[in-house]
Amino acid sequence: MWYRKQEIIKMDKQVERAGDDNKNNIGVLYGIGVGPGDPELMTLKAINTIKACDILAIPAASKEECYAYSIVQAVLPDIENKQIMCTPFPMIKDKEKLAISHNKIYRDIVCALEAGKNVAMLTIGDPSVYSTYMYIHKRVMQAGFTAVMISGVPSFCAAAARLGISLGEMRDEIHIIPASYDVRATVGYGGTCVYMKSGKKLAELIEVLRTAANGGTDTDEEADMTVYGVTNCGMESERVYRGLDELTEAKGYLTIVIVKYS
Repeated sequence: MWYRKQEIIKMDKQVERAGDDNKNNIGVLYGIGVGPGDPELMTLKAINTIKACDILAIPAASKEECYAYSIVQAVLPDIENKQIMCTPFPMIKDKEKLAISHNKIYRDIVCALEAGKNVAMLTIGDPSVYSTYMYIHKRVMQAGFTAVMISGVPSFCAAAARLGISLGEMRDEIHIIPASYDVRATVGYGGTCVYMKSGKKLAELIEVLRTAANGGTDTDEEADMTVYGVTNCGMESERVYRGLDELTEAKGYLTIVIVKYS
């Protein structure tokens, strides 16, 4: 298992680079992307980093309701023995309430780092793509601590693979869009539009796309588009949809909609 030893050596070097912090008995925060849902899509780097960390921070109120934890547990059953820090991020837009929640999570993380503990904070997909982890990452860095991001497979890449389609070829543009906001202006973008976490606004998104397909936009031209959807990509409850009619059956917050314009 030479590759495993090599990964552990790399991990040790990374921790060493990440601090001079460790020399001062200050911990390092790792934001770890665990992929979209299929445990086999976790990277070796993610696995070895989790093994080496003292504390596992999960984005939920308990292990039982945490997608990210269940993904890791399927690969590393021994995480049951890890110290768990629950860091639930409320899915709300109220800035004041969000600030209260983020402040508590930040304080808990900092307390662990100051105690010399390395913390692995889990996130679905990749930490750089619409991840709640980034709120904490930026604050920890601004406070002078070290935070390291471990990349994971983004859900929209896994969804494209599941559908057997490309997201972009040649000069195609790829647009990654949070579907929880107003999406009407995105219809004219062209190329490929990926709408992330469409669940709560799915009916509205479908209506916008159907209107565009029927020529109901400012240009009055029918948009030539192919629509796909994947719910809970990589999980046991995964569902695949092709076309707007099928997409109306989709349910779930973790619904990705991919629109390819011709």
